[in-house]
Amino acid sequence: MSKRVLTTESGAPVADNQNSASAGIGGPLLLQDQHLLEKLARFNRERIPERVVHARGSGAYGYFEVTDDVTDFTHADFLSTVGKRTELFLRFSTVADSLGGADAVRDPRGFAVKFYTEQGNYDLVGNNTPVFFIKDPIKFPDFIHSQKRDPFTGRQEPDNVWDFWAHSPEATHQVTWLMGDRGIPASYRHMNGYGSHTYQWTNAEGEAFFVKYHFKTNQGVRSLSGEQAAELAGRNPNSHQTDLLQAIERGVNPSWTLHVQVMPAADAAEYRFNPFDVTKVWPHGDYPLQRVGRLVLDRNPDNVFAEVEQAAFSPNNFVPGIGPSPDKMLQGRLFAYADAHRYRLGVNHTLLAVNAPKATTAQNYGRDGFMASNATSRGRAAKNYEPNSYDGPTETGRALSAPVSVNGYTGTHEAPQHTKDDDFFQAGELYRLMSSEERSRLVANIAGGLAQVSRDDVIERNLAHFHAADPEYGRRVEEAVHALRED
Repeated sequence: MSKRVLTTESGAPVADNQNSASAGIGGPLLLQDQHLLEKLARFNRERIPERVVHARGSGAYGYFEVTDDVTDFTHADFLSTVGKRTELFLRFSTVADSLGGADAVRDPRGFAVKFYTEQGNYDLVGNNTPVFFIKDPIKFPDFIHSQKRDPFTGRQEPDNVWDFWAHSPEATHQVTWLMGDRGIPASYRHMNGYGSHTYQWTNAEGEAFFVKYHFKTNQGVRSLSGEQAAELAGRNPNSHQTDLLQAIERGVNPSWTLHVQVMPAADAAEYRFNPFDVTKVWPHGDYPLQRVGRLVLDRNPDNVFAEVEQAAFSPNNFVPGIGPSPDKMLQGRLFAYADAHRYRLGVNHTLLAVNAPKATTAQNYGRDGFMASNATSRGRAAKNYEPNSYDGPTETGRALSAPVSVNGYTGTHEAPQHTKDDDFFQAGELYRLMSSEERSRLVANIAGGLAQVSRDDVIERNLAHFHAADPEYGRRVEEAVHALRED
């Protein structure tokens, strides 16, 4: 029996549904990739009005204070002076569940920061894990479909979850994180945040560096076991929201220390791991953490809907001195996040108070659209085109970040392979870092989910991933799964 051909919305056959088209191997993605853009744009429009992912969230205002000089690496103004403070808004969230879900569940947590800088808003969209499940955005709609409620049964299905992971060996590292002890944070205050992606910093001399962000909680990392989480979710589904709200109301202001890993741009091509693969970390022995500053939350929103639900974070909101890298998942999100907000909140969502710049004024030629107001008219006689002869805002001619060299042929390419770029090495390293007790809990968590899968071939494919990561890891998961299925 021949397989049905996957097509675009217009019926054209899809040649590659695993890799986005890029400018050469490892280069930035191409706007001409109609299949990628169509998948992401359609995916963003599947739900209304809540977010498709990160629907259930909490947030608070605060500030970021620079504690260490990083001007050798970036000329971003808000990082330019030790002691400088910048107002910010931070939104936490669960990823897979809907707005009505519980907080205490095994799921990655969003950690999205909007810095209201004097050069415009800078949005850093991350998670509480340093890695992610997939490395190419063309797979993102499929990944989320596998994790969300099944369209027939109306519930999350282990068959769907583990079947997708069975066909995505690069997910093994993140699955090991998720099923480990940090998979269910005790509260939003007691977890770290990570930029996850690789970003580019550029200094005043135009020298480029690649960076990864690490927000280390100053409250200490605390997590819940599966049993504790199940009890808490049933007793108080709003546990994390309540904890954050009450802590700030009591004046117990949570804080995080920001560190970065800094890689000279010239190191990237020959590094042992692909530095732009979000399923990989940079070991701290290679690129140590360097302290930057302190993030403090000290004010709760007045209205959760107006400020938390309508908060719109777009990773393409950069400021001078900070820019993107060729990280494929980041490149896809540069389009997808902003497009989701234009659909969900309207093209004028940047005028909402929580999203508007606070330390500067937006000046551009955007006009009209859904929910247009006098604020979008920019004055009675203001021109809505550029260039013009009427003293309208003009371009600076100064790039926000350094250019990235590209070469090769357009088309869909697998990511370039570095010396240690298999899908399992870092997952095995993470397993071997765990104590014996942590390993036992990890194995039990994985087996508890995998044993519910109905198809033996899906189970065996997943077991092969854990065997490849570490022989002991695979053996113990296999034994635990078989024991549960025999009961």
